[in-house]
Amino acid sequence: MRQARDLHGSRRRPMRLIRNLVAGLGARAHRRGAAQLAAGAPVLPVLIVAAIVLVDHFDGPGTHWTPLLVAGPALAATTNGARGVLGVGLLAAGLGWMIGVQDGVSSRELAAVLSALLAVTLASALASTLRGRRERVLAAVRSVAEAAQHALLKPVPERVGPFRVAVLYSAAAAEARIGGDLYALVPTPYGIRLIVGDVRGKGLAAVETAALVLGVFREAAYDEPDLLAVVRRIERSLARNLGHDDFVTAVVAGYPRPDRLEVVNCGHAPPLLVRGSGTVMAVESTDPAPPLGLSALSSGVPGLQVLPFDDGDRLLLYTDGVTEARNRASEFYPLAAGLARHLSDEPSRILDALHDELLAHVGGRLHDDAALLLLHKPGPAERGLPAQTAPEPESEPPPVPPVRPATGNSTWPTESAVDPGLPHAAFSAVEPYTFMPRRLMPRREPPIG
Repeated sequence: MRQARDLHGSRRRPMRLIRNLVAGLGARAHRRGAAQLAAGAPVLPVLIVAAIVLVDHFDGPGTHWTPLLVAGPALAATTNGARGVLGVGLLAAGLGWMIGVQDGVSSRELAAVLSALLAVTLASALASTLRGRRERVLAAVRSVAEAAQHALLKPVPERVGPFRVAVLYSAAAAEARIGGDLYALVPTPYGIRLIVGDVRGKGLAAVETAALVLGVFREAAYDEPDLLAVVRRIERSLARNLGHDDFVTAVVAGYPRPDRLEVVNCGHAPPLLVRGSGTVMAVESTDPAPPLGLSALSSGVPGLQVLPFDDGDRLLLYTDGVTEARNRASEFYPLAAGLARHLSDEPSRILDALHDELLAHVGGRLHDDAALLLLHKPGPAERGLPAQTAPEPESEPPPVPPVRPATGNSTWPTESAVDPGLPHAAFSAVEPYTFMPRRLMPRREPPIG
């Protein structure tokens, strides 16, 4: 008997476990369905239907308010799905029938009102279904546009080399999330290089031109040791691919060695340089050059400006969507004054304050794309490093032996062959074969046999 009970109990245990599992899943599904119903319940349409019923009840039998019940399912179509619309329509039809019977409405009139109510409910359910499909398509398009923006305008890290960087991009069309403004910042063997530009025109054509400029810039920034050579490569590429009336205004900047900033302005708004003392000055081009893509129409050659860039200095590059933003009095936004008001040790905080002030200036919505890129070189105290002191001179400095490889290959350069003007970042990278300048690359011997 005991063995029979044990066998019977062992058979019951799996069934009990299955029942408990099914009950748990059912309770979980019930809670999930209740939560979804509460989240998408047509509260406002139901309240409108209830208000119409109360008004009809307290107004007496003289006036019939039942035709206004169609407002319930019509409003539900704007906020809820087809199920919610049908539920509100059925609720309104049932309450309308009860009110009509209570008020003594003729059967023919009551049937006409209920038929109109059901027709509006079905039409509203169809409209709600179509609206849901359009919303899903729009969400898919937005996700694709966001992915394209991340591929085109790659996120810039907060720290690049010795700099702290912040970028803010605001498209005029919030649904597009991408426009004709462009920016990029890349570390190269020749120092940090960056570009901020604005493509003439809008739409997909402007996005295509921006992608072309950024692709050429990222490649040329790694290949060309001279910043003017980078600009010339972008110009040659645009001359082959752009139309006669298309062009790109841009500012290309580089930091080839400590305390040295190079700027090339091609028809763009002048960058703003903020000294460590807080003085804001515009970097006006000494040799004005036409925008990229229009060099054939002018004999002007872009000029290279060399500026000192010390600890605590900041460089702000921007597009004309910022400086040409107007308020109701047609006054332009004073970017230099705003930058002086919102100086901070956090670059992102500065750009957020400028963006908020810009939106307040234009009344809440920009009419053109706007891009801001702030480059800040913090001092040793801000970087958490001790202050550097000049070393004491030695009477006889020890001789420096020549740098040669352990294999004795004569094709490797000695220390005397290294250009002292090259940045230290070219030799301190993790992958020296990737970031080392070309003239320092070892020559490859031909394969044997």
